[in-house]
Amino acid sequence: MARAARDGVKAARRPEVRLPHLEAYDGEGLEPDGDYDGLEFAGTDLTGADGAGARFMDCALRGCALDGTRLHHARVLDSVLADVRGVGTDLAESTLRDVEVTDPRLGGVQLHGAVLERVVIRGGKIDYLNLRGARLRDVVFAGCVLVEPDFQGARLERVEFTDCALKGADFTGATLMDVDLRGAAPLEVTRGYASLSGAVISTAQLLDLAPTLAAALGLRVEG
Repeated sequence: MARAARDGVKAARRPEVRLPHLEAYDGEGLEPDGDYDGLEFAGTDLTGADGAGARFMDCALRGCALDGTRLHHARVLDSVLADVRGVGTDLAESTLRDVEVTDPRLGGVQLHGAVLERVVIRGGKIDYLNLRGARLRDVVFAGCVLVEPDFQGARLERVEFTDCALKGADFTGATLMDVDLRGAAPLEVTRGYASLSGAVISTAQLLDLAPTLAAALGLRVEG
């Protein structure tokens, strides 16, 4: 869904996921290169499952355990993930398009080299999110907590942080275009200040970041 630009910043287009009638998934685990269409995974334990290269189309994953789940090169399209939890979920080089994620509890998620387009992550907490070299377009982080997310070398276009805690973020080598950080509180950037060109922050955020920005630039502030 297209949204009007705000203060010259192009707003992210949000997904409009309308799931059809879903069939309950009655299998065990996942299969590499599997094809999952119109299925609901309700409370399914996918710990350690190998779904590398799989395609999920018009699916819902609700309350699933994703500890160590391998979804490398997977495609998740027009789908919903709700209350998923896990550590070490591998979604490296995957594609997420028109996806809604609500209240996740995840740690060490590997999304390096992934493509995220029209994705909303709402609520929950994600620790050590690895988005190195990923491409994010029309992505919204809303009401969630991100602890030490890694955006090194990533490309972010029309990305919004709304009522979102951003702690210890690394933007080293990232490319930002129409990235709205004004809704991030706190906004904590540990590395990559030089890459923040193309982002928008508030006056209050600038004042909070001033000491670390000065230190990163080698500026001495006296008097």
